[in-house]
Amino acid sequence: MAKTQALSNDFCPQTLFLYGNYEEDGTPHFGLFCWFSYCWLDNLSVMACIGEEKMTKDLIRKTGVFSANLVNEPLLPLADYYGNINGREVSDKMKRLPGVERGQVLDVPIITESPVNFELKVVSERNLSPGCDLFICRIENALIDEGLKDSSLPVIERLRLAQPVSTVAEETYVNFFGKELGKWGSPMGTLQ
Repeated sequence: MAKTQALSNDFCPQTLFLYGNYEEDGTPHFGLFCWFSYCWLDNLSVMACIGEEKMTKDLIRKTGVFSANLVNEPLLPLADYYGNINGREVSDKMKRLPGVERGQVLDVPIITESPVNFELKVVSERNLSPGCDLFICRIENALIDEGLKDSSLPVIERLRLAQPVSTVAEETYVNFFGKELGKWGSPMGTLQ
């Protein structure tokens, strides 16, 4: 196959997460992110990169903790809304909330509809370039839907149950089985 030069991460799927924290008045606050991966400190840990200055980053810096909630297909319209609406510019961005409960270990909002939740504590922040920061975090707690732990089901079937959403080329959401779920900004149009 012939190749051409292209500096991009197109066709390198990135799983979506809603990062959560509480605003000063106790309102849960969520932002949509995909630059999320794993590292090893003394245990499985997380690297979360956030570009641009935004309210979610402000809250993470203030508290030193946040949740990362896996976005699945049912959560996509709300996640798309959170990813396209700026909390600094729209004061009532959080008028639309998923089911939320407090974390079991940290004081962070956990999305009940998400099949996988992490409660994260920031141990290091690195500025990578103007406005782009990397947070290295310990996983203080991880929650997973019980059905996804059922090892009598093949892994691929459990992946179908989890319904994780990814983003790829041309600002497109996809599932892990090749179905296009819409362009950025379109799924939020289905919210009532």
